[in-house]
Amino acid sequence: MTEASPSPGADDRIGIDDFLERVRGGLDRVDAQDAFAEAAEGALLVDIRYAALRDRDGLIPGALVVERNELEWRLDPWGSHRAPQAVSHDLRIVVICNEGYASSLAAVSLRQLGLRRATDLIGGFQAWKAARLPVVEEEPTGS
Repeated sequence: MTEASPSPGADDRIGIDDFLERVRGGLDRVDAQDAFAEAAEGALLVDIRYAALRDRDGLIPGALVVERNELEWRLDPWGSHRAPQAVSHDLRIVVICNEGYASSLAAVSLRQLGLRRATDLIGGFQAWKAARLPVVEEEPTGS
């Protein structure tokens, strides 16, 4: 019997923790106070948390809420489904998830679209809340 050879690309495998560390190396991640200050200077805060977390914990005032599965379509300035706020590839974007993991991957994806100033919030919404920065209850949907 012959020994099975490794699958193609087996040497390229990487665990999610190592991958996350690798992609974060290319981001200029910000803490909650810096994100708050950058928003005051025109940066776009983008909340990618799912609805149940927004319902439970509230919203950051002024943040654009975009579900993660729509993020690239909504923030591509050239896209047909772009949000009105997606005006330029030079826009500073701070992506916010619940704890700062998915947001790192999302920010890298935005950078791959040419949004070179995209980054994420270290610690996510929970860090924002712990810093006692403004949070409001989500507006009820449908009336």
